[in-house]
Amino acid sequence: MRCVIARFPFELTKSGVLASMKGVTPEVVVGESVTIGRRRYPVKQVGQTITRQDRRDFSSGEVVRAMTRLGFTCHDHPDALPVSVPTPEA
Repeated sequence: MRCVIARFPFELTKSGVLASMKGVTPEVVVGESVTIGRRRYPVKQVGQTITRQDRRDFSSGEVVRAMTRLGFTCHDHPDALPVSVPTPEA
């Protein structure tokens, strides 16, 4: 599939993305993410790995669109953890 990320054209395939991300340890997810195989990666990490560009050169939206078109599951934000609310002391 042909896609444009940071004004550069790329020919991406699902198997090519899987091969590129094989052995890459996921960073901590704090924003948008994509599930590749059994792991959940930040989209900026995936974009940097598959395009070999600096993360500042492309938007997360460009990578999310490309990964969605390839059939990967993308997530808006990390799973929210319950927040403990302090109780007023008597």
